[in-house]
Amino acid sequence: MKNNNLYKLILPLLIAVIFPLRGFCADDFYSDDSAAEKMMQAAGEETPEKAERVIKDIEVHGLNVISPETVLEKLSLKKGDKFDRNIVQNDLRTIYQMGYFTEKMRALPVNNPDGTVTLKLILEENSPVTDFTIEGNTVVSTEEILNTLMDMKGKPQNIAQLNQAIAQIQDIYNSKGYILSRVESVSDDPDGTINIKIKEGVVNSIAISGNEKTKDFIIARNIMTEPGSVYNENQIKEDLVRLYATQAFKDVTREIEPTAEDPDLYDVTINVQEQRTANISVGGGLDSVTGVFGSVGIADNNFRGRNQRVSLNGLVGSGVILNDASIKRRVNMQAELSFFEPHFLNADTSLMAKLFFRDFGSYQVPLAIERRFGGEATVAHRMKKNKHLTSTFSLGVEHIDVREGDFNKIASMFERYGVPISERAKQLDGGLFMSLSPALIYDSRDSGIVTRKGTIASVRFSEELGLIDFDKTHGKLSGTIKHYIPIGKKSSLSFMARGGGKIHGDNMPDVMAYRLGGPYTIRGFKMSGVGTGDAFIMGSAEFATPIPFLDRTKLAKKVNFLNNIRFTVWADAGKIFNPTIADTLYDRPGYAVSMGIGLKLYIPGMGPLSIDYGFPLTNAGDNGPDHGYFTFGVGDLVY
Repeated sequence: MKNNNLYKLILPLLIAVIFPLRGFCADDFYSDDSAAEKMMQAAGEETPEKAERVIKDIEVHGLNVISPETVLEKLSLKKGDKFDRNIVQNDLRTIYQMGYFTEKMRALPVNNPDGTVTLKLILEENSPVTDFTIEGNTVVSTEEILNTLMDMKGKPQNIAQLNQAIAQIQDIYNSKGYILSRVESVSDDPDGTINIKIKEGVVNSIAISGNEKTKDFIIARNIMTEPGSVYNENQIKEDLVRLYATQAFKDVTREIEPTAEDPDLYDVTINVQEQRTANISVGGGLDSVTGVFGSVGIADNNFRGRNQRVSLNGLVGSGVILNDASIKRRVNMQAELSFFEPHFLNADTSLMAKLFFRDFGSYQVPLAIERRFGGEATVAHRMKKNKHLTSTFSLGVEHIDVREGDFNKIASMFERYGVPISERAKQLDGGLFMSLSPALIYDSRDSGIVTRKGTIASVRFSEELGLIDFDKTHGKLSGTIKHYIPIGKKSSLSFMARGGGKIHGDNMPDVMAYRLGGPYTIRGFKMSGVGTGDAFIMGSAEFATPIPFLDRTKLAKKVNFLNNIRFTVWADAGKIFNPTIADTLYDRPGYAVSMGIGLKLYIPGMGPLSIDYGFPLTNAGDNGPDHGYFTFGVGDLVY
């Protein structure tokens, strides 16, 4: 059976805090009619008002656990001071506010024969604390809570310290996101045990409001908070961010209300404001690969109200620009139908599927035309133990048709370099392939728009199975790592390394070879201008900073587009291994070092657009650029 001793201790302390003078008046401790003064008068001694006397000694009586020194150091009166009853009263208040003593305390001044005073403080300690019990905690361990209380064990009950410990317990819960948790009650047992009861704030129900198109279950599956769990603000924020990231909503908020039946149970309402997700886009631009191009697309980012994304895009370009003589200039045509399911089997797994058609001048096979069509499905799974790590597996089927683009010109090239024309047939090898491609991706970047710190890395193995001609089966392994270091407030320095190579398969077609040169590999060189082969390594260093003073203009503050522009200074280097015949025909160097400057701008839906002007620092070959060279690209070197 709990008793009220602790509440008796709390009440005087609260009175002392709210009414500091009322709780410690002269009638309580020391007054003109007090027993102490009557004793002095009965002894024929002068009262304190009749003469100024010096305190010779201060004695503390009634202590069991607390040391006299602990009390004496709190007093403003010291040995040698003049006795003053007002100061004595203030010191008694100070002693009481230490929290270790009951309200039964007295101060008795005793006259000494030499005219000095010995001040005797008569105190009564609170009952000692023997143990603690914690009730109601589930998300914070008992050990962690007891760490805030154990300093009081074995000492007299101290309400001030207990209140401070309760505040610390509250802070522990708040720091972990449990903002509705509270200490409901504190009581003590006759044996000195202090009992603390906690109400953690449990979620009673979760409701969804505001959605018209989006299905309730689509919203619910993005909410990890569940009825019956302890409410956690951090978890709810992650749920809201997850919902916002679906791109189906303009705004997502939450409301919390205690239930009428139990104020420690809470109803949570998720309010969503949907946005228009279907759109038609028409655009155009300039790219090193597609040349001057026009594009049209139709997409729905909340297909059937299930948060699925469906898009159909088409592109027609003039063909590769700023290319060397090895690439056949012709119209570049592309079309793609894609489908994305963000919740495939579970919340941590997604599915991307696409059908595609591409017709363009080949980058790997000189003066040839490539036509590719096929389909691919990729399953991506986020690792629970490491939020930065994602595993993927892709399964695809692709038909590659490589046709002659200019036989007369290529025949003269073969003759000039003494290469048998029979080798041309091998260059034009294509086929029907099934690809199996597992990969791991690590991404800790602070932003995918303007990255200043973090790392992105990937490793991928691709097994290409020749479905018609199995001899063309081959496997490739590649990897990339890029690390960003923040410089100043808005700039960054990044370092990137990439490499890849054929693992097996002697008859890998040239059309599937690696290439270096162009906007996505070695800048300052033409497409495939460094070389093509069955393995490569390369590295890059880049400093990116806002254009001086542009980010400080009034226009930049109004137009976020301008805040994403970065001026870059970079250097690239790379080498191709086991070069193809094309490298001989076009005198490609096989290795290169370049440096240059550029502009990088993030475009929503496309990624970073890069415009770079580079200078080869090594031999560029007979067909390479003699001086500077522009490249244009959409995407990042890391991909």
